[in-house]
Amino acid sequence: MKSHTEYLLIHTPERYQIVNITPQVEAALAKSGIQEGLCLVNSMHITSSVFINDNEPGLHRDFLRWTERLAPYGVDKYQHNLTGEDNGDAHLKRTLLGREVVVAVTNGQLDFGPWETIFYGEFDGQRDKRVLVKIIGE
Repeated sequence: MKSHTEYLLIHTPERYQIVNITPQVEAALAKSGIQEGLCLVNSMHITSSVFINDNEPGLHRDFLRWTERLAPYGVDKYQHNLTGEDNGDAHLKRTLLGREVVVAVTNGQLDFGPWETIFYGEFDGQRDKRVLVKIIGE
């Protein structure tokens, strides 16, 4: 069995942003040479997420509005922020959308269902963050 590891560096200009990272994951898969296996993609930061959904801008705005309703920004709203942070909301938003995805690799391609795309969700942006891409297989 072979494995391939890459780290994507992401720096969003906005505090909250959804970024399509499918092309970078596909490039890592092509570099790996793996034809059959699994591809793990996970955010290495506790205030951002990786998830799969439809690549539709209205839906992305809905995700950001929905997470803001469930975990609104506010320095005075979270016990976590008593430590001097202001990102208690971002930790909760990350939990809502998830840490990682695993996609099957078939014939050297990500084996998606219809409309599936991999996204990075940022909830405390404007700084460098990493996403791990780990591909294993033959």
